[in-house]
Amino acid sequence: MTTVLFDMDGVLLEGPRTDPQVYADASDAALAELDAEPTPSQRRDFRNHDVERIRTHCEDLGIDPARFWKLKETHASSGTHDRLRSGERGIYDDVDAIRDLSDRTTTGLVTNNRYETAEFVAEYVGIDFDIVRGREPTLKGYERRKPDPYYLEDALAELGVSDGLYVGDSPKDIVAGQAAGLETAFLRRSHNRGRECPPNATYELESVTEVLSVIDEPVL
Repeated sequence: MTTVLFDMDGVLLEGPRTDPQVYADASDAALAELDAEPTPSQRRDFRNHDVERIRTHCEDLGIDPARFWKLKETHASSGTHDRLRSGERGIYDDVDAIRDLSDRTTTGLVTNNRYETAEFVAEYVGIDFDIVRGREPTLKGYERRKPDPYYLEDALAELGVSDGLYVGDSPKDIVAGQAAGLETAFLRRSHNRGRECPPNATYELESVTEVLSVIDEPVL
């Protein structure tokens, strides 16, 4: 095994997902930039991710849904980056092991989060990933999130490989990794400690440092 791909939220970044307030603020900023005046009910929907409702509300308000979505994603990335810089959201201590791993084998960062944020995080934590993939700032890009293997398959195609290991913290990571033809590792963190390990996961890990042992296992 020579290629190891990592999820980002819950693997590198503390916590399983972006804080909902980041998306709420991003949505409000996007609507203000578009001079839109939604009803309170519409505003609540814009702050969430129901794509069909957002399309409908954009049509009702006479704004371009693609434009709104791109603005929302851009503002969400900015808010996320600010939270990381300020320390409001932390980095797991064991990501140092990924730096060691990157010196030994091909590594990548593949996340449902925004590509802009994935690139920022890779640079912020100082890991020289061979490839970084995250969702495109489009409605279609959002719909391609895991458990769809789209971004994993795209990363593998770019690297020119067809096998490897995907490390994630949720069942959808395991489903997507398996669909992409990868071995999978379910990584334990505080937020998933009480969840059963997905039965189709190849490995169950307590720390990113254990990935080093996994890739050093002899081939039988």
